[in-house]
Amino acid sequence: MAKDGSNDGIDGAPPDAPQIVDASHLFKARESAFSGANEDALQVRLALLQEEHSDLDAAIKALSASASHDSISLARLKKKKLQLKDMIQRLKDQLTPDIIA
Repeated sequence: MAKDGSNDGIDGAPPDAPQIVDASHLFKARESAFSGANEDALQVRLALLQEEHSDLDAAIKALSASASHDSISLARLKKKKLQLKDMIQRLKDQLTPDIIA
């Protein structure tokens, strides 16, 4: 590599090839080691998602009880409710510590 930062082709790469920088030391991920603030934020997000899930459930019940309900809208609400359920489960999994057997 030349002093100006450009690749001079000496290391086998063409002179115009982009440089690859190892930045793995900058991102030190810690498994299951949440800070208190992060865990609190996940708890708040979980509560909001559970509330939205409950609201969707009420909307689905109200729409299906009406005489002239739109089946496409009902299907979309149900799909959204299932997506929320999956998101809620993922958050619960993140908040539950791993148990090593």
